[in-house]
Amino acid sequence: MINMKIYIETFGCTFNQADSQIMAGLLEETGGEIVSSMEDADVVIINTCYVKQPTEQKITNHIQKIQSQFPQKKLLIAGCMVDIDPEKLKKLAPQAGWVGARRIHSTPQVVKSIMDHQILRETGHGHAIKTGLPRKRSNPLVHILQICEGCLGKCSYCCTRFARGNLQSYPISLLKAEAEKAVADGCVEIQLTAQDTAAYGKDSGENLADLINQITSIEGDFRVRVGMMHPKNIKDDLESILNSFRNEKVYNFLHLPLQSGSNRILTDMGREHTVKEYKDIVKLFQTEIPELSLATDIIVGYPTEKEEDFNATLDVISEIRPDFLHISKYHHRPGTRSSSLPPIDHETMKKRSRGLNKLKVAIASHDNQKYLGTTQKVLITDTGSKGGYIGRTNSYKTVVVEKGHLGTFQDVEIIQTLSTYLKGKAL
Repeated sequence: MINMKIYIETFGCTFNQADSQIMAGLLEETGGEIVSSMEDADVVIINTCYVKQPTEQKITNHIQKIQSQFPQKKLLIAGCMVDIDPEKLKKLAPQAGWVGARRIHSTPQVVKSIMDHQILRETGHGHAIKTGLPRKRSNPLVHILQICEGCLGKCSYCCTRFARGNLQSYPISLLKAEAEKAVADGCVEIQLTAQDTAAYGKDSGENLADLINQITSIEGDFRVRVGMMHPKNIKDDLESILNSFRNEKVYNFLHLPLQSGSNRILTDMGREHTVKEYKDIVKLFQTEIPELSLATDIIVGYPTEKEEDFNATLDVISEIRPDFLHISKYHHRPGTRSSSLPPIDHETMKKRSRGLNKLKVAIASHDNQKYLGTTQKVLITDTGSKGGYIGRTNSYKTVVVEKGHLGTFQDVEIIQTLSTYLKGKAL
């Protein structure tokens, strides 16, 4: 048994947040106490993300600061950094224990060994199934359901695949049982998450549409958010996935990363889809689900990106008009194919990023105005940092209301629209 206080800090994606919740659940089950401040902890766990260079720098600075401020505390580094950049980590935190991204089952053993003054480092691609493990949810109303781990992609700029490895889909029967328990526990939102949800089942013979249909068949009033999908993997099952999205329990929300509006750059990136294929998928979803919110991702300043490639990206974004646009400036990442290429000029990259951001804000500000004065059914799942309540419309638009009841659906009149969220009045 572990009789100690543990503080967990998480960087990165929804999948990483779920890993931290499972680590917390496993530690509590073995007698550990999860605390909400670093000062109170015996052991500090940093669950790392390594997808972007600024995040790497932030984590590096943070680990250095912890070691200088709290030299007596035991340190455990978890997540993607462990498998992607072990040499840097050895120098950065020589006394820390490690838990690789696919070894979180080992967290209690690593914590125990640290307390016994032994450095244990669990790395590499384990194949244990995470479904059904104990967890401590950060929001009791939202359950993150990890449906598979790893991916089928060969993107030239991505180092996450070195940490997460090959695709491993979890069985529908186990995932449905975990979702049923979450709904029984009072969760009103189930988030299906993966590096690529559209790859689900391509290694096991099951598929995403069947999984969504099984989850939505669970009794209860809740919503399902389907996470990021790679365009190349949605193509084979397009009709069945689209049909599963028609269920009223599924948010009208499609997260489909484009990454560039230039076919030449998409080829250089190893994305395995064309701009036309991408637009065809979006058009079909937007036609069949008129209330659809589209989220997409763009990498600005890939090493081979010329001005005409960037302008092509602006054209595609102007055409598809995404509701949510995640913009990343390109940075070399350890071990990736693209990191051998000379980077483009930093000022050019900043200028392009600003230009795309300006377009993003203009589209969202204009298109959100159509919600003004409308009545929306909003699921309230959180409290605002500055007061009030936060909820989501059926199309996954964020709404802030002054008065609300957590975990309930409310009719809300939209009284103000901004580029990133809507303000509403409960009716």
